[in-house]
Amino acid sequence: MDRAQGGKAFGLLKSQQEEKLNGINEAFLTDPKYEGEEDLASKLEMFKKKYMEFDLNDKGEIDIMGLKRMLEKLGLAKTHLELKKMMAEVVGSSSIDTISYNDFLNMMLGKRNAILKLILMFEGMAKEDEQKEVGPPRRKTFSDLP
Repeated sequence: MDRAQGGKAFGLLKSQQEEKLNGINEAFLTDPKYEGEEDLASKLEMFKKKYMEFDLNDKGEIDIMGLKRMLEKLGLAKTHLELKKMMAEVVGSSSIDTISYNDFLNMMLGKRNAILKLILMFEGMAKEDEQKEVGPPRRKTFSDLP
């Protein structure tokens, strides 16, 4: 599907993709391997949102550009070689150049600490620690300037 079309077609594509990912989440929820996982449903929902945000090719996979954008957004720009190494670590092969949602969930819920998993978990913890100010921003003074 052409990205330039946007609008309804893009919204339909994203909702179809979300349905597909919901189906995969259901399979993980009923998998005995993960029955001891604490708060699994909310973790899967959070992982789904993160995955959809960086699925740039809209094919249900994160390609190398999606991974690059994800890490740049976190302030962790990586070289092409580092990205390929991260992908190989997640999917278990250097010949596969996309991360499927199943691979992504296996990485996030698995016992292995892949570099990408550690980065994403660190980002989640950093967001929890941030204090969100409510109301209008406070007035700036000259002493606030760098």
